[in-house]
Amino acid sequence: MSTRLAKNGRLIDRSKQIEFTFNGKRMKGYAGDTLASALLANDQMMVGRSFKYHRPRGLVAAGPEEPNALVGLGTGDRFEPNQRATTTELFSGLSAQSQNHWPSLDFDVLAINNKLGRFLTAGFYYKMFIHPRPLWKHVYEPIIRQSAGLGKAPDKELKDADTYEHFYFFADVLVIGGGVAGLQAAKVAAQSGAKVLLLEQHNYWGGRAPVDGGTIEGMEPGAWVEKTLEELRGMDNVTLRDRCMGAGVYDHGYALGYERLTDHAPGQGGPRHRLWRIRASQIVTATGAIERPLSFAGNDIPGVMLAASMRDYAVNWGVTPGQKVVVATNNDDAYRTAIAMHGAGVEVVRVLDTRDSGGGSLMEEVRALGIRVECGRAIAKVKGSKRVTGVAICAQNGEGGAQEEVEADAVAMSGGWSPVVHLWSHCGGKLIWDEAHANFRPDPERPPLGADGNGFVIAAGAANGAAGLADALHDAQTAGEAAANAAGITPKVGDAPAAEAPEENAMEAVWLMPAKADIKLRMKTWLDYQNDVKVSDVQLAAREGFESVEHTKRYTTLGMATDQGKLSNINGLAILADSLGSEIPQVGTTTFRPPYHPISMGAIGGEARGEIFQPLRKTPMYDWHDSNGADWEPVGQWRRPFAYVRSGESLHDAVNREVKNTRDNLGLLDASTLGKLVVKGPDAGKFLDMMYTNMMSTLKPGKCRYGLMCSENGFLIDDGVVARIDEDTWLCHTTTGGAERIHGHMEEWLQTEWWDWKVYVANVTEQLAQVAVVGPNARKVLEKLNEKAGGGMDLSKEALPFMEWRDGEIGGFKARAYRISFSGELSYEIAVAASDGLAFWTALMDAGQEFGVMPYGTECLHILRAEKGFIMIGDETDGTVIPQDLGLNWALSKKKEDFLGKRAHSRSHMADPDRWQLVGLETVDGSVLPDGAYAVGNGVNANGQKNTIGRVTSTYYSSNLGRGIAMGLVKHGPSRMGEVIEFPGTDGKIYKAKIVDQVFYDKEGEKQNV
Repeated sequence: MSTRLAKNGRLIDRSKQIEFTFNGKRMKGYAGDTLASALLANDQMMVGRSFKYHRPRGLVAAGPEEPNALVGLGTGDRFEPNQRATTTELFSGLSAQSQNHWPSLDFDVLAINNKLGRFLTAGFYYKMFIHPRPLWKHVYEPIIRQSAGLGKAPDKELKDADTYEHFYFFADVLVIGGGVAGLQAAKVAAQSGAKVLLLEQHNYWGGRAPVDGGTIEGMEPGAWVEKTLEELRGMDNVTLRDRCMGAGVYDHGYALGYERLTDHAPGQGGPRHRLWRIRASQIVTATGAIERPLSFAGNDIPGVMLAASMRDYAVNWGVTPGQKVVVATNNDDAYRTAIAMHGAGVEVVRVLDTRDSGGGSLMEEVRALGIRVECGRAIAKVKGSKRVTGVAICAQNGEGGAQEEVEADAVAMSGGWSPVVHLWSHCGGKLIWDEAHANFRPDPERPPLGADGNGFVIAAGAANGAAGLADALHDAQTAGEAAANAAGITPKVGDAPAAEAPEENAMEAVWLMPAKADIKLRMKTWLDYQNDVKVSDVQLAAREGFESVEHTKRYTTLGMATDQGKLSNINGLAILADSLGSEIPQVGTTTFRPPYHPISMGAIGGEARGEIFQPLRKTPMYDWHDSNGADWEPVGQWRRPFAYVRSGESLHDAVNREVKNTRDNLGLLDASTLGKLVVKGPDAGKFLDMMYTNMMSTLKPGKCRYGLMCSENGFLIDDGVVARIDEDTWLCHTTTGGAERIHGHMEEWLQTEWWDWKVYVANVTEQLAQVAVVGPNARKVLEKLNEKAGGGMDLSKEALPFMEWRDGEIGGFKARAYRISFSGELSYEIAVAASDGLAFWTALMDAGQEFGVMPYGTECLHILRAEKGFIMIGDETDGTVIPQDLGLNWALSKKKEDFLGKRAHSRSHMADPDRWQLVGLETVDGSVLPDGAYAVGNGVNANGQKNTIGRVTSTYYSSNLGRGIAMGLVKHGPSRMGEVIEFPGTDGKIYKAKIVDQVFYDKEGEKQNV
């Protein structure tokens, strides 16, 4: 049976019929339909099952607040679960499947839960599954896991066929919401000269006004909307985006927009969704209001719908949920639905108004149409199962019980309106209780504050609590002017458009029908449709001591469904307040968090997927390495050569060859990946003294110093060489994987703690190529380059001593040479412009042939440093290690009053003499200790296992020493030199190692100082 109306449907094109399927059944709709309106047109009243009780559920709303109509959309690599039918535009070939049932929507085995409802009340899982514990793992958990969740996860073997993108936009004024208030606010700000971005989540503009009627400047609202849109489209300083939801508002004028580009026409090419990253000086939230349901027994039966949504379906899409409608209300707005349904040819059986005196002129208009209006009356119970069959009527005060039953197949309910305050609240905007309209609205005295201490979010129209068309437009005019002014633009002051709409009587705060409903009715009266939370559940939570609204939310799951309480929260708060004998403002609200409406994971990821999920970073010499046998190793986002493997050679042999050659002749290492941060400013020295454990402000220009960096908790997070460039400039080297992390670490402290210090930090890692020239012949090859170029930098020991740097030319290349060594050999690290990196590397290779040059990779680097006992962040550290554990007390300045981590080092745990400390480890038989192996001592721990007394942090085979070497953290390690301890391996072998000094090679450091 079709429920498509013969007339109406301002948003559909009846000349364009569209075929789609729902649960495999072929259906038809029109261009402009939503999936929800098309389902209604095909008389598909039941669209899903509820989460806990698996009750039949139909459409309740017409927008993103819809809690029931969640479907699996698409097939194969375009399948996506939990899509709202109300926000899904119909397209040819659309395939939708209902969710949360088995084996079918009409017959669901788990509907048995509905019969057990009295045993499955709020918090039943806390009480039922706690005892006996043995049943949890083997009985409860498998059943719960099988039943949990909504919808079916996409096939993990299939990749998403669509693409997504991020877009960045800067505006003076961002207006979120394209209803008449948003349009007016945007127009006022734009006419003032502000750059304006206007977002509307639907594919149509004007919000409710074209449906609700009235006049604006003597025009029907729809005509005024088109006129205003035409004006805005003609302004160069205005950007309009429909199908784009304001997803979240954050600090400093940052907002997210979520644009659905091709959901309505999949496969047409281009990205499916776009995530807008917006910076705006001022944000206007003109997000409207959401109608609240009423709580009465059976208010979840398919066919019970919000009054305004029923009106939307009739006017916008020409469909109706039924032919005999009962309207229940506590305010005048629902009378518009009675008028609209009557005008569409639908019988309005009765209007039940809880107010004793009823409504105003709208009520009189309804009565003039011959519709029966009853004041002081309410719904006692809706009858039916999979659709409405009748309504039992009673007095709202509950006296006399159900007094009459009427035949009906649909119910329109209206419990008043709640401003959409979510975006206002996302970044700290506070709310105030409006007693007259029984809702929370933005408190203009406590707006979200920017860094300057001034508000940067302005609410407008119904979202600000403005009631009525004229009030909403006046409020929007004021908001547009205020936004332009706060953005630093002189506002164009004017009058709001004149608007007329019927006067409305005051609403009545009604939360339960009838007011004195007995427990049997409360057990069938629903607050949260998706999560099956009843009035009785909230009352039970209050009786059991869950007096905090946040506790009640979690105990009952009220407002925790995918609609995030858009319909249920205020009603739930009212029931809780009544149960506690309190007032709603005292109970408070739960916390609103972004996004306002679920957004796709694809949009969050944007272009970061597949090969570019984490873009590879390559040095200027990457192609040379690749063509010369590099075996690649991921280090952060970089790819570094692990070793250079020659034909017929194993990886192990290649590493040993590189280690020997670098010690004996000449090795080149591509060190371009090391982080390079420029720290500059009058307060840079003071800042670096706080960042590093040792003193950096006293470092003289031209000199270098090794530095350690700790977190505020005292744990080592990075190390590297710091070079002072001039009086107010330092260059800080970081580990390869630490550049972005340490840059962010510095910026966090500058922006949050030392915001008034004059310091600038720039990450110049990729601007420079850096080559480590290492080995006995290092100076020779650089001097040969200079000789070929006819001169260059003096690289002698006297001219460039150890731990100093110089600028100049080497082989004709502008370079900065650092005399530093991570290998213990004579070593220079030469930095050149990234554009010169490959040419400089090639020149070194050519000039180094007579000196036995070989490139070496990261494994050789690690072995060389381990032979010298140098630590490696990430090997010797794991987030629990402090400098004192590594014998680096000398790097902790005693001259400074403070540095990050200093206070943490004084905590008893940090000063514990039983902390494991760094030592060298030498196997008795010369073998290589397993990486990460734990040492065991005497006694057992609480689990009956042998006590652990240490662990291996780095372990290698040293071809220079002809045996295995290792470093590790051992309890009382430095005082146990010469002791042999045991390391059980995962291979069943017990490895025995002697505790030795961690410097295995050239302990006096003679080779690096030649």
